[in-house]
Amino acid sequence: MEPHMPELLAAGLILFIMFIIGFIGMRSRVPDVILFILVGIAVSGLLHDSEILYFAGEIGIVLLFFMLGLEFPIKQLGAIAKKVTPAGLLDLFLNLFLSSLLCLLFGLDIFTAFVVGSLLYATSSSITMKMLQNTKRTANPESEFLLGVLIFEDLIAPILVAILVGMSGGGQFSGGEFLWLVVKVMLLVTAAVCLGRFMFTKAAKFVDRNAGSDIFHLFIIGMAFTYSGLAVYLGLSEVLGAFLAGIMLAEVKRSETIEPLILPVRELTLPLFFLWFGTQIDLAHGISYPLLLGVLVVWSILGKMLVGIAGGRFYGLSGRVAFRAGLSFTQRGEFSIIIASVAAAEVMAFGSIFILISAAAGILLFLTAPAVTRKIYGRKKKEYKVKVPQ
Repeated sequence: MEPHMPELLAAGLILFIMFIIGFIGMRSRVPDVILFILVGIAVSGLLHDSEILYFAGEIGIVLLFFMLGLEFPIKQLGAIAKKVTPAGLLDLFLNLFLSSLLCLLFGLDIFTAFVVGSLLYATSSSITMKMLQNTKRTANPESEFLLGVLIFEDLIAPILVAILVGMSGGGQFSGGEFLWLVVKVMLLVTAAVCLGRFMFTKAAKFVDRNAGSDIFHLFIIGMAFTYSGLAVYLGLSEVLGAFLAGIMLAEVKRSETIEPLILPVRELTLPLFFLWFGTQIDLAHGISYPLLLGVLVVWSILGKMLVGIAGGRFYGLSGRVAFRAGLSFTQRGEFSIIIASVAAAEVMAFGSIFILISAAAGILLFLTAPAVTRKIYGRKKKEYKVKVPQ
C-alpha cells in the first residue's frame, strides 16, 4: 500500500513554504504575488487538481473583495459608476473588440479570435488590489478610478463566459439566454442595493452591541460567503457577489469595527489563491503563434495604458494621475484563466503563456508606475483626489 500524506500535514507544509516565500519576497523586495505564482507553476504537477487549495484561495479572493466593498457605501459607488462608464466602454472596445480583430488579421477563426480577445480583456482584480494594498496606494487618486473599471469588467465578465461556453459547445447562444444573464446580474445588484438601503442602514446598534463577541465574525464572513455563493449559483462571478455583500454592510458605517474581524482569515487564505493561480498555468505545450503572442503582449500593455490615460481623463483625473493609472492595471489573471479553460488545448497553452507574461510585466509596471510618472511629469508636492459627489 502506498503511503498517504495526511491532509493536515500537507496543509501545514504548504503554509510553511508560503511563509518562506513571503519572507524571501519581503527581504528581496520582490513582490510576493509573483513569487507565489512562480512556485505554483513549479508545483503544478502536484497541486493542479487540488480542490482544497482552490477552495482556500477562493475564500481569500471573496474576503478581499468583501473588504473592498466595505469602503464604498451605495451612494458613493453610484457616483463612481456614472463617472467610470465612458472608461469602461473604451476598455471593452480596445481590449476586447480590437484585440479580437487583431487575431482575425493573423488568420485565427472567429471563435478562437474571440476567445483570445476575451483573454486580453479583463485586468486581474486580485493582483491589482493586492498590489494597491502592498504598496499603500489605496488612498491615491487613481485607486478609485481603477476600482471602478475593475467593477465594470466584473459585470461584463460573466456575460462573456456564458457566450463562450455556449459557442464552445457547438450550439448557439440565443438572445434569450443573453437577456436572462443580464437580468440575473441586475437582480443581484438590485437585491444588494435594497438590502443595504432598507435593512443594513438600521443595523449600526446591532453591530455595536455584538462586535466584541467571540462569534460575531461568523456572521460577517457567513454573509460574504452566502452572497458570493448566491452569485455562483446564478452562474455569475463570486467576486461580484462578494463586493456587493461588502457594499451592503458598508451602509452600517462601521467598517473600522468589521475589518479587523476579517483581516486575519483573508491574510491566511489570499496567498493560496496566487499559488493555485500558478498551478493552472500550463507551459508543457510550448509556444503557439509566437509572432501573434509578441504582438498581443505589446498591444495588451498599450491598450490598458490608453484606457488609463484617456479613460482617466474622462473620469476627471489629471494627466499625471491618469498616466500612473494606465501603468497600473495591465496585468491579466484569474478571469483570463477561466476564459482559457473554455478553449482547445493549443489555445489554452497560448493563453497560459500570455497570462504569465502579462502578470509579470503588469506587476513590474505597477511597481515602477510612480517612479516613471515622476520621471515624465516631474515631482509634485501634493496630488489631490478627485471628489466624487455624494
